[in-house]
Amino acid sequence: MSTVTPTRPTEPEAPAARSAGTGRVGGGLFDPAQLLASFPEALRKLDPRVMVKSPVMFVVLVGSVLTTVLAVRNPGDRFGWAITAWLWLTTVFANLAEAVAEGRGKAQADTLRKARTDTVARRLTRDGTGEEKVPGTELTPGDLVVCEAGDVIPGDGDVVEGVASVDESAITGESAPVIRESGGDRCAVTGGTRVLSDRIVVKITAKPGETFIDRMIGLVEGAARQKTPNEIALNILLASLTIVFLLVVVTLKPFAIYAGADEQTSLIVLTALLVCLIPTTIGALLSAIGIAGMDRLVQRNVLAMSGRAVEAAGDVSTLLLDKTGTITLGNRRASEFVPVRGTTEAEVADAAQLSSLADETPEGRSIVVLAKEGYGLRERHRGELSGAEWIGFTAQTRMSGVDADGRKVRKGATGSVVAWVKEQGGSVAEDAQALTDRISQAGGTPLLVAVRDDKGARVLGVIHLKDVVKEGMRERFDELRRMGIRTVMITGDNPLTAKAIAEEAGVDDFLAEATPEDKMALIKREQAGGKLVAMTGDGTNDAPALAQADVGVAMNTGTSAAKEAGNMVDLDSDPTKLIEIVEIGKQLLITRGALTTFSLANDVAKYFAIIPAMFAVAYPSLDRLNIMGLASPESAILSAVVFNALVIVALVPLALKGVRYRPSSADSMLRRNLCVYGLGGLVAPFVGIKLIDMLLSLIPGIG
Repeated sequence: MSTVTPTRPTEPEAPAARSAGTGRVGGGLFDPAQLLASFPEALRKLDPRVMVKSPVMFVVLVGSVLTTVLAVRNPGDRFGWAITAWLWLTTVFANLAEAVAEGRGKAQADTLRKARTDTVARRLTRDGTGEEKVPGTELTPGDLVVCEAGDVIPGDGDVVEGVASVDESAITGESAPVIRESGGDRCAVTGGTRVLSDRIVVKITAKPGETFIDRMIGLVEGAARQKTPNEIALNILLASLTIVFLLVVVTLKPFAIYAGADEQTSLIVLTALLVCLIPTTIGALLSAIGIAGMDRLVQRNVLAMSGRAVEAAGDVSTLLLDKTGTITLGNRRASEFVPVRGTTEAEVADAAQLSSLADETPEGRSIVVLAKEGYGLRERHRGELSGAEWIGFTAQTRMSGVDADGRKVRKGATGSVVAWVKEQGGSVAEDAQALTDRISQAGGTPLLVAVRDDKGARVLGVIHLKDVVKEGMRERFDELRRMGIRTVMITGDNPLTAKAIAEEAGVDDFLAEATPEDKMALIKREQAGGKLVAMTGDGTNDAPALAQADVGVAMNTGTSAAKEAGNMVDLDSDPTKLIEIVEIGKQLLITRGALTTFSLANDVAKYFAIIPAMFAVAYPSLDRLNIMGLASPESAILSAVVFNALVIVALVPLALKGVRYRPSSADSMLRRNLCVYGLGGLVAPFVGIKLIDMLLSLIPGIG
């Protein structure tokens, strides 16, 4: 059976790029001012208790301390002091990358704090007879507060009475007001936003200090960011490589002594060798990559509750999308009135208009407009019929109508109207079913119009509601298919309507007449096959599925239950943004993989720079490995250390911006990774170290 549910008008979408006047934090690369502001935080991160969280950089810190002690013991050793300085710079540069990434979140948090104000709330008394003014900090879950035009909403909650226009620009950056009303999926309000018109009663759902703004501040500052499984696995790999190279370097100590190097020089050189051979580049940038991934979502007005959610988005293989408002424009509109045999279009239009006057849904209003503009009927109002009994549309009855002057008129879903006609002792025209099937197969939604008068109960005709697919959706779904993601449209419509819309939009599959249990079952089936699933939702009935999905994106306009269940919240309430979220997740994974490949490839060139320089004196034949023709052992080693530090700074913009994602297969992405970042990681050090060596050779005492 066809299921027709009332939909609310869609709210204006926030622009992709916020203007400076909105208070949002820009997403561009860092600038000198940002570097300067982040530098003190980078120095504070030199605390060993902080550095130990990154095993690779902790080893660099220990090496920096060791070479500092050795340099202090021999103040005249210019080579030792140079190595020491660049090892410290390597450590600071690594911390700077993370500090710059975190700095964006703190700037965003400062903007959000301005929205958090201490307000006086008008709380309804427990007996409901009056109001009392209390500080907003004293509100507890379950309290009812009254908010009128000009009032700041004192806490997070759901509208339980009334409808109002609300300014949420402090939260979303979007200046256009939004509508919040009771009894639907747009009832959630956020503390700190301002009521612009009318009066609403809000039921508080959050404790002081646990509001949505408080959660947002904690998230964007990175306080809740935990390492993801892939990040932990990569850290283990980097720590293992560090241990391996540490053992290798320790075993080289006897060879250094045999080569005639003094104790101090050999320790400094071996420390430099260790720092250059361990994967310092990716070790320095790993945290910044994760933070930047969450930051890219914030720039698109999406809050991820953890880095795990962003990473999961990159591995999603099944995408569940609601039809209405996501794939289609959302408001189905009446396009024609189709009479059954023996009835005229004028009769259907008249009955359809009359039965829709009590229907406040967008579909109902569109029927009234079509009757007036398309069929020349004058505009009518409910007050014209004295003594009439109006039947409003509800999701339970799925019908609307009027009883007046001994005549009953009904309009609604096929099954509901057919059942009503039979209850009234009438019959359904033979061609009614054929008409509804034709409309459904064309992708429309059929509504029957029926009447009971002195001729008995009968169906007059069918209203054709059209659901328009958003422009460009087929191309976006084709792109997702190239990414290896299967798309499933979820709808409450009947299978025929769902099939037509699915074919027009280009999705891979659809689930018609979906209930909350159906959504859960579908997600569990996909997950049982080892797939990660993403979905969007805004209603309380979506909460179980949002909690079950690996990536559950709740709309900010939705209920508190939906926002609590999901692991992401879209502040713009744009369901199609789920596609962007998947792309950002994949970009995070690709960026991490690309820089890991580059970092490991770097070590090959550093090996050829340092090893020949260290032992060419004792083993002249090793000089053949000095393929770069470096000036001296000292300049070769220092050049490698300098390059090792500078390459971190050079890659910070890439870590923050992310490697550009292009939809392609895993094999082609791997080939691209190896060709661009693997080969680049091999070539860049040879060029960079040689150029640095040429400059250092001009400095007395080193060249």
